[in-house]
Amino acid sequence: MSTPDQIPPQAAPWLSIVGIGEDGLAGLGDEAKAAIAAAELVFGGTRHLELADAAIRGERHGWLSPFERSVDAVLSVRDRPVVVLASGDPFFYGVGVTLSRRIARAEMRVFPAPSSFSLAASRMGWALQDTLCLSLHGRPIDLIRPHLHPGSRILALTSDSDGPAALAALLAENGFGASTLTVLEALGGARERLSSHRAETFALTDADMLNVCAVEVVAGSAARVLAYTPGLDDGLFEHDGQITKREVRALTLSALAPKRGESLWDVGAGSGSIGIEWMLADPSLRAIAIEGNTERAARIRRNANNFGVPGLSVVEGAAPAALAGLAAPDAVFIGGGGSEAGVMEAAIGGLKAGGRLVANAVTTEMEVVLLAHHARLGGALTRIDVTRASPIGQMTGWRPAMPVTQWSWVKPAKQIEE
Repeated sequence: MSTPDQIPPQAAPWLSIVGIGEDGLAGLGDEAKAAIAAAELVFGGTRHLELADAAIRGERHGWLSPFERSVDAVLSVRDRPVVVLASGDPFFYGVGVTLSRRIARAEMRVFPAPSSFSLAASRMGWALQDTLCLSLHGRPIDLIRPHLHPGSRILALTSDSDGPAALAALLAENGFGASTLTVLEALGGARERLSSHRAETFALTDADMLNVCAVEVVAGSAARVLAYTPGLDDGLFEHDGQITKREVRALTLSALAPKRGESLWDVGAGSGSIGIEWMLADPSLRAIAIEGNTERAARIRRNANNFGVPGLSVVEGAAPAALAGLAAPDAVFIGGGGSEAGVMEAAIGGLKAGGRLVANAVTTEMEVVLLAHHARLGGALTRIDVTRASPIGQMTGWRPAMPVTQWSWVKPAKQIEE
């Protein structure tokens, strides 16, 4: 497989990526139209090929499924004049991103057109830099959930004609029914149409397949708003009591210290709260929840969807056996089962060099394990005591929660180990 790093920097451009809108050739510059006319092969979706039909002189090739086959087809004709047609801006959730993973910049010319987000912002009169742009095209609609904050403006690209209704239903079901949802259809073409609706009374039934939804978020008193800071309210999670409580969770995530692009093992995940909040910190973060209880594993999946991180991977099985074969993580959290034979050893062994491990103990058995590892490997020990005010008859008193012993440790780099 070719990669951009394998391409000589002096390679001449042979591939032109042309962004085309619903206005077809009329919206293209002279260079883009000349590139299409000069191409021996033109790749694109059926709609794109129709929009550019009058300028195409070479062979037409529609996209194949899976799409990687089409990428291979484009690469197979390297050094011949090739055009790839794309929607709008090819490098904003577009085909250009995919192609650039295997084709060097020096080998391509790019002619972007306005993206559907740019067109939508211009129609709405919204400042694009202050608007969240989110692609739900071919992706779970739940991804919008973390962004539903009062006063937010969101532009969401949907997958099909059913997308706006599904989005309206999600808003209404989560306490955002008073939000305004504007459906912008077939932007930039003769079929362009805009219509505004209240989410809870949404009734549009004939939306165009090509649509962007502009959401002006209004939160009701019971709206499910996910705060930006770690330590979300325990009541937001579905759980059976097996959950890292919010104060301890906030301190645990601080110790785990997620960084862009990193992955986490959440061992003995319970409700999945640690893995979920890890992923909420940044869209680039990934997590695997390892849980041996079937009912809890199903609950984790529901929680992940409800918190807008459907990409959370759930491995159903007990550690240490369930850890075998998993990709090495940048961080590990052990919240349950850490006192079982082999669990700590497997977690430490699987962790990347330089990675962080955080383990919490509420039982004396697990505390003994953590004290032993701290004595042998170092790291930091923290005692977490939380006391909450609660009613005592007609008065109020302090009730302590179970204390938590936390061990955090950074795995030495290989050169240090050696």
